[in-house]
Amino acid sequence: MVGIDLGFTDEEGFLTTPPAELERDTYAVVGEAVFEGDWIWWYRNPATVRIRMTADRSIFLGIAPRADLEAYLSDVSYSEIEEIDLETYRKERVWTSEYRDRIGPNPPAMPGEQPFWRASVQGEGTQTLVWTIEPGDWTLVVMNADGSRGIDVSGTVGAEAPWLLAVGIGLLAAGAVLVAIGLALILLVARRTRTGEGQAAEPAVSGGGFPLTFKAELTEPLSPVLWLVKWFLLIPHFIVLPFLWCGFALSWLVSLFAILFTGRYPHGLFRYNVGVLRWSWRVAFYSYDALGTDEYPPFTLQAGRYPADLDIPYPEKLSPGLALVKWWLLAIPHYIIVGVFQGGAGFYEVGLTFILTIFAGATLLFTGRYPTDIFRLVVGMNRWTFRVLAYASLMTDEYPPFRLDE
Repeated sequence: MVGIDLGFTDEEGFLTTPPAELERDTYAVVGEAVFEGDWIWWYRNPATVRIRMTADRSIFLGIAPRADLEAYLSDVSYSEIEEIDLETYRKERVWTSEYRDRIGPNPPAMPGEQPFWRASVQGEGTQTLVWTIEPGDWTLVVMNADGSRGIDVSGTVGAEAPWLLAVGIGLLAAGAVLVAIGLALILLVARRTRTGEGQAAEPAVSGGGFPLTFKAELTEPLSPVLWLVKWFLLIPHFIVLPFLWCGFALSWLVSLFAILFTGRYPHGLFRYNVGVLRWSWRVAFYSYDALGTDEYPPFTLQAGRYPADLDIPYPEKLSPGLALVKWWLLAIPHYIIVGVFQGGAGFYEVGLTFILTIFAGATLLFTGRYPTDIFRLVVGMNRWTFRVLAYASLMTDEYPPFRLDE
């Protein structure tokens, strides 16, 4: 945001979009709301918009309260912009627009004669409308000055926000704080690892299976109604986990270079990352990835007696070559499958795991019992997900199996 503010403003201080073409066989083109809501921010730090349009005939640009404009065009055919996207066409960046046409039987009254415009301009050639945003619900309209049918204009929209640079600096500062906290967590866990405090023995992995010990025990009886408020009860975890995952990302990056040059995963960072995965699985098991227990998740990275747990044995040697490709290229098939399980693959706004868990919660609400078949299925999908996480996190060179069971 800081870079945008400093590098992409014009000589007048406006952040300006590339030119867009508006062409419709209606009496008016109505834009999306310029501003909605009565935020005190705008009183103290107002932003200014600049709409610049060019046409071969005399045009009218106006900003008005949404209710007044809708009343003015209530029996008029006009086009409302639903979406504008910036796309590449023949190596050029162009705007594409989607409209919703409203059909009306009458032509509009002359726009320039209406009393409700908050800001307006009309004339031939290029017209520029500059307006300092005010609290309210405002809408932009483009019309021919004589109110005739057929809109054919091109133009740009610019914005000048005095607070943009400050917001960008604030976001950078917040990011720096997150990075510092993540580094502190990594160093703390690495120090505890060196001193041997609170370390559990490494579990054995039998039968040549994938090196992930995954625990999920359904602890019945479960409350029929507690699951309805678990999202609220987990707020402290939702605050802590982003910091832990910030440290996880930094640890992963450091470990990637360590593996490339030494073939080894730094032991302290490895235990930290396993702890973050363990903490995340406990929260997921308690909440809407399983609803498998009513026992509140502990605030610890260490293994314990919680009904959900996981562990990964420390690898003595890892392939530097695989470290370069397994987390993005080799794992692509699994990412597609896990995207369906957990959401984010373009198939669902939410994942299949969440959907099945909600069904289980509804059954629990009305019958007092958790369907065991659904439980086995959601645990299998979560097991698959954490195997992929372990592989993508460079914790093992063994490729995750395409199965839900152990």
